[in-house]
Amino acid sequence: MQRCVNVIGVGMSPFRTTGLGPDPTVLVSATIRQALTDASVSASNIATVHAVSRMMDGVTLQRALQRTGLAQTPLCHFPEGGADDSNLFARACQAIALGQAESILVLGVQSAAATPVPDLVFERLGATARAYMARYRARRETFAMITVKARQHAALNPLAAFTRALTLEQVLDADTIAEPLTQPQFAWTSSGVAAVLLCSSEFARRHCSGPVVRIAAQACISPQQVTGPDQGSTFAGVDYDVNVAAALELYEQAGRGPEDVAVCELHDTSTVSELLLYEALGFCPEGRGEKMVEDGDNTTGGNLVVNPSGGLLSLGQASAASSLAQCIELVHHLRGSAGRRQVADAQLALQQQAGSDGTVTTTLYQRD
Repeated sequence: MQRCVNVIGVGMSPFRTTGLGPDPTVLVSATIRQALTDASVSASNIATVHAVSRMMDGVTLQRALQRTGLAQTPLCHFPEGGADDSNLFARACQAIALGQAESILVLGVQSAAATPVPDLVFERLGATARAYMARYRARRETFAMITVKARQHAALNPLAAFTRALTLEQVLDADTIAEPLTQPQFAWTSSGVAAVLLCSSEFARRHCSGPVVRIAAQACISPQQVTGPDQGSTFAGVDYDVNVAAALELYEQAGRGPEDVAVCELHDTSTVSELLLYEALGFCPEGRGEKMVEDGDNTTGGNLVVNPSGGLLSLGQASAASSLAQCIELVHHLRGSAGRRQVADAQLALQQQAGSDGTVTTTLYQRD
């Protein structure tokens, strides 16, 4: 029988389009301290550190750990190209669930902008948007409305990289990257640091006096697991079928459904990606994503609040830290500590993250 996995401490730096500054160790160590202080746990109680970093060498990372009293703590470090934080987070959760560790600090460091996105990726997303419009007679304005919503949410998030509000006209009139999608409709690279402290229920009872958020279920599905004659036939450009499979497994594990979710953080690499995730994750029927957007059912006052942090469209893409940032946002909502972004009475939250290898990780968080 697997053990319960809990989130008891979180810490996060501002995300920005430049690097972490002249001395990244300061920001990394400050973020780690945030997570430890948030959990009211000392560094000596941490069994191991799982870290993934981009553009940060191991020596610099060790200096940051030394500043926080974690220099002697066993470190599982994935440098550039070794993993992304979605893989690392899932591995850490599994280690706790299987009894391999009592507590794990998961750390993601993106200290410089990642490699620019290939033009082929933009072209594929534009083609996906055009295919959706042709199939369901959707309007290009609908995709642009998702960016407007993202910036409205980000205006309440001081840690987001892009916080300037945009009107629908401004989004539509911006430079076209891949018809019908314009520049603000894509998630651009950013840098940032995020830390999450995971632990078993036994550890939480012994060491934690603050709020505890439980991971109710987690599913990891790779493209290779989605087989059959129709594989990839439905909007393959955003791995639609993989996301459907990950959602179905998640809901089956938890015994809950999409109608039970109050708030979610999705991997919105583009506006078309987000819209199709509404359908793939079961928040609306296929072909009804446009109605969900235009009815405002993806924001405050609707049936579901999507990406209250502003999402990747507003935080930017920091592959080493984005997944942890999503987790942190949802934890705050379940605790009731999200400030002006707070989703009222949130009790179940969903996270969806796509890894660099195409693996989709879906996680349900629950407030006990």
